Amino acid sequence: MQIDIKTLDNGSAGSVELADEIFGAAPRTDIMARVVHWQQARRRSGNHKVKGMSEVSGTTKKPFRQKGTGNARQGSLRSPQYRTGGVVHGPVVRDHGYDLPKKVRRLGLISALSQKQAEGKLIVIDSAAGVEKTKDLAAKLKILGWTSALFVDADVDAGFLRASRSLIGVDVLPTVGANVLDILRHDLLVVTSAGLEGLTARLADKAVVAAEIAA
Repeated sequence: MQIDIKTLDNGSAGSVELADEIFGAAPRTDIMARVVHWQQARRRSGNHKVKGMSEVSGTTKKPFRQKGTGNARQGSLRSPQYRTGGVVHGPVVRDHGYDLPKKVRRLGLISALSQKQAEGKLIVIDSAAGVEKTKDLAAKLKILGWTSALFVDADVDAGFLRASRSLIGVDVLPTVGANVLDILRHDLLVVTSAGLEGLTARLADKAVVAAEIAA
């Protein structure tokens, strides 16, 4: 399929051919949901922690004798029924990440790209360079009407990256960092010509396998 190439000055720079197996596949919402859950699980710090009975401060002496007091028997002030006692089966520091097959992750990325293309929210630009100041980039995006956009480039320009850091709703990623979560979080997916070649090369050799999984 053909798609027009735009410029940041709201001009035209020709057209480019998109690979149907990457940008024209049937989006799998279930696969994208699995990939997003996997990404969010890996991003969790997992540093939540509570103290158990062996970790709380307190004496290990039996509070009172076993019989004859009229109270329920108690063995330690560190027991969970006491206000200063430890927590039973509470959260501990751990890694929330888990493994997800590479084929599923690739299919999720292909689905996200295809969904943006189907919705008309995939935009190809000739280059994301030449802008050094935030106010200049903000002015260009205002003319284009882009308020939420993810820019993907093969080699991110340092000046463009600095100019975009202070803009809410605008993020920049290299081709190798393109992922399902960030693509779906933004309204528009803006890919440079070089970034488009990088994405195609990254997914082309696995597109056939992904199509078989989708079927």
